[in-house]
Parts: sequence; structure tokens; C-alpha cells
Amino acid sequence: MKAGSHTHQLLQLLAVSTEFPAASLHLLGSMRSIKDLVHRLESVQDIRFPSSDAVYQTKLLSVNGYRDKRNIRLSKNALPLLDELYPGALEYYLRVSQNHQFSSGHYHVGRNHRVGEAIAMAMMAGLEFRPYALPQLRKGVIRRVIPANPSFYIARDIKGNECDNTDKTVFTRIVGMVFYPGGCHTVYNTRDAVMKWSGKGEYKAAYHFSELARCNAGLRDVHSALLLGNDPNIALQTIMESDKAQKKPMRFDSIYHRIHFLPLNSNGTRLLQILTLQDWNERILDTLFETEQRQTGVMEYDACINGAFVFSYLDGDLARLIRFRNGLRTETKRQLEVLCYPWQCEFLRSYLGDRVILKTMSMEVLYNAIQ
Repeated sequence: MKAGSHTHQLLQLLAVSTEFPAASLHLLGSMRSIKDLVHRLESVQDIRFPSSDAVYQTKLLSVNGYRDKRNIRLSKNALPLLDELYPGALEYYLRVSQNHQFSSGHYHVGRNHRVGEAIAMAMMAGLEFRPYALPQLRKGVIRRVIPANPSFYIARDIKGNECDNTDKTVFTRIVGMVFYPGGCHTVYNTRDAVMKWSGKGEYKAAYHFSELARCNAGLRDVHSALLLGNDPNIALQTIMESDKAQKKPMRFDSIYHRIHFLPLNSNGTRLLQILTLQDWNERILDTLFETEQRQTGVMEYDACINGAFVFSYLDGDLARLIRFRNGLRTETKRQLEVLCYPWQCEFLRSYLGDRVILKTMSMEVLYNAIQ
């Protein structure tokens, strides 16, 4: 059980999420390799940690369900391994899993899967995600407690600690929050369905998490969200659900000025790494444009190059994209260009039409340039 191995990652993931959808194993690497590993770990294996001479003879995983509904959990006999994993891991797991007791309810399992997918992306992006290795967040006293490196806090742990007196409905849609040097994002996961919207509830949630960010990270507020999902069109529909809100301040894109879509795959994991760099937005813009090219106006855009308005979608910001598209109605003469990754082209073409010129850039090239 070497640190960094797929087996080690699975154990860390399940110790925190308690269960994980087999259909999302691709978040951990090669789908074929991980599926083969899961199948092997359903049988008894000899497992030893490098830091100990003890050998555990046990099956590590238990899998139930069929086809795309298969659900992965830790085997009960594998729980002693959590003591070797990290101090406090077993205690945490038993608490959040109600002593290894699971509900078969569709809502409960679905919620755990949404959280598990977010944890998997955070883990693969290099964020600290283990609650037992993170300092607890507090409310009411301003004292910086978050780690210097990016970290992911799960919503249920924030809800469960003593700092919270907020109604639990605040946490029904948010799966967690990501802290990085100089900023913070709330995290949602739509998976493959339009997320039901509650404008007033999300407004209260944003205020609550802003208070946590102010007290624990010295930030003024939380004005950005990460929206995970399998399809950008589904994520866009989730945002457009806010059109049903009677009051403009209750709209999703009013509560969060920036809403970044991250696909549930390796592209989303890399984008998460970009969005948790210190001053990531300025780094991107400085890499793309000369100082004299960077301009802003009534329409949402980032630069003016040879008379053309250029908009960067390299951060996957759907809220800005909506504002950019709204500007197409008034800006009818200028050439309009959008910078994006190749995997974003199909969505952008269907959403923006043929009026806009798409120019692509490699995600790896950008990531290496802004490091």
C-alpha cells in the first residue's frame, strides 16, 4: 500500500466519502486499469503498509448494484487499515458512515456520490481534502486557520462543527468549498441532471460561506462558484433556472459573479488546478495579452486586438459567458473572438452560434505558462 498508488488513493477517498460511483472511476485515472483493480480488491488480498510490518489479509472493497448504478464501499473487515492510513481516519469514517451503516435511499446515495466525485477531483488536483488532516473552520472570531496550500472542505463537515447555527437546508446543494491562496470557491455538482434551484437558499448559503471565509481566511467574501458536471449544457440550464427567480439578487449569476464549469473528467481536474493558483485570473490574462491590449467596456470582454473584442473562456466561467452572449445583441459590427480549449468548442459553437470566431489553446501550454 504505497502512498500515491491507486489502491492507496481508493482507500483515502472512501475513508472520507464512504461510497463512490463505479461509473466515475475515470476520475482516478485509466478507467480500465481502475476497474480491474477494484475487481481484484473485492477478493482477499495480503496488504502491507511500508511504515509497518503488519500484514492484513482481507478484501478491501465491497461493490453492489448493477451496470452504471454500481456503488463502491469499504469492506467492513478493511476498516482496521484506516488506523494505518492516517491518525483519526478510522474515527472520522465511523462517524460519517454511522458506524459503517448505509442508507439505500436514492437521495442519500446520490448526495454521497456528488460529494465523492468532488473529493476525487480535489485529490487528483493535489488539494488537501482529508477532514482529519485539516483545521476546523470557526465562525465569530477572525483568525486565519486554513492551510497555505489549496484545500477542499466538505459541506457536511462545516455543517457538523460547532461554528454553525445555520439551517441545514443551506447545505443541500453545496458539496463543499475550496480555499486557495487569496481566494475561495463554493462547490456544486450537477452530475448529469439540472440542479433544482432555490434562490433564497443559495443567497443565504453564499452569505454563510462568506462569513466563514472572512473569519478563517481573511477574505472579504465568496463571489465565485465551481459547478461540476458531465455536460456544460446541463450546467448552463442549472444557471438559467435562476431566471425563474422573481428578484434579480436571487439569481445564481447575481449571487456568484463567477461560475466556473468543470467537467467531471481529467480536463476538469486540470482546470481545478488552474483555478486554485494564487492570482490565477491575472496570470492567465498576463499570459494571453499585452498590457495595452487589455481593455474592458460595457460589453463583457478581456482585450481589444486590431479592433476585435477578445473574450477568454479559458476559466470556464459560465456567468461571464452569459453576459458576453447578451452583449452580442448590441455589438453587431466588431469582430468577436473567444479563446477556449479544444474540448470546449462544441459547446461554445452551439451556444454562441457562427457570429463568434473560436480560437483554441492547449490547456497544458497555459498551465505550464502560468505556473
